[in-house]
Amino acid sequence: MWHWTGDERPPFAATPGPGQESVWDYPRPPRLALDAREVVIGGDGIEIARTRRALRVLETASPPTFYLPLADLKAELLQSASGRSFCEWKGAAVYWSIVLPGRTLARVAWSYPDPTPAFAALRDHVGFYPGPLDCRIDGQRVRPQPGHFYAGWITDEVIGPFKGDPGSEGW
Repeated sequence: MWHWTGDERPPFAATPGPGQESVWDYPRPPRLALDAREVVIGGDGIEIARTRRALRVLETASPPTFYLPLADLKAELLQSASGRSFCEWKGAAVYWSIVLPGRTLARVAWSYPDPTPAFAALRDHVGFYPGPLDCRIDGQRVRPQPGHFYAGWITDEVIGPFKGDPGSEGW
C-alpha cells in the first residue's frame, strides 16, 4: 500500500496537462485561494448565488471546495439545519438547508461562523455540496466529489484520482 509523505505526487496520480492542476499538488494543511471566475449556484431553476469573489480551499487529494460570500447569496433561501461538525483546520461548522418553492434541500450548505485564525477569511462565507445543486464555474457544470462525506467541486481543469474514489479509503 502506498503511503503519502507530502513530498511527491504518488505514482497513481494523473499527470496534469496544459491548464490543469493535480489535487496531489495541493498542500496539507490546506490553503485558501481567491477565485475571480464567475460561480453560479442554482436549484430548480432559481439562482441561489452568483459571485466573482469565491474562496477555494485546496487540500491534498480532494477537488477544491468553494465558499461564496454571504453577501452574494440569496440569504432568504437559507434555513438553519441541524447538526454540527468540526474540521481540524477550519474549526466548527454549522449547516444550512435551501428552501425552494415546493421543496427543501436539507443540509446542502455549511459555514464556519468562528473559523480558526488561519481560515478567518471563511467567516461570512458559505460552502455548498455540488451534488444536489446546479453549480457552475464560468458556465462549466461542476461534478461532485465521490463519496457522501466530501464536498469537492470537480471541473475539467482538476485531475485526481480523488479522495472518495473507489480504493481511496487508505489515503
